[in-house]
Amino acid sequence: MSRLARPTDGRMIGGVCAALARRFGTSATTMRVIFLLSCLLPGPQFLLYIALWILLPAEDKTRTAW
Repeated sequence: MSRLARPTDGRMIGGVCAALARRFGTSATTMRVIFLLSCLLPGPQFLLYIALWILLPAEDKTRTAW
């Protein structure tokens, strides 16, 4: 299971959809479409995106894999 972090590459706005796509093993485009479709439903989807953008750490590229 991979650590949930916003990637530094492949992001469109904040990297939240790209991070969720990596976590759940799907493409970032699929996750973005799911997010956009969910915005048609009532609920706090946009606020959740903003919260995840703030709370998820950015991926650290300088870290070495052991």
